[in-house]
Amino acid sequence: MPAYIIAQINVNDPSKYQEYVKGAGPANARYGGKFLVRGGAKTTLEGDIPFSRIVVTEFPNVEAAKKFYNSPEYQAARKHRLGAADFNMVIVEGA
Repeated sequence: MPAYIIAQINVNDPSKYQEYVKGAGPANARYGGKFLVRGGAKTTLEGDIPFSRIVVTEFPNVEAAKKFYNSPEYQAARKHRLGAADFNMVIVEGA
């Protein structure tokens, strides 16, 4: 069953955040991730979405998504993101 990582992001330091992106993208691919949404234009239909950037990545299953998140490659990239962005991330099981 597919799983999706959904991230909500407000970038505060674009140059530092780009260092995160450089490492996170290859780590995503290595662990079977496929970007479905990567910060495109959004239209809020209900509620308040206080994040300017939304990323949705599909993985083959929850286990693959967790392996990606816990991988040495992603954790190294993540260090560049800390302090560069307000960031929420969740794994959601698909149907």
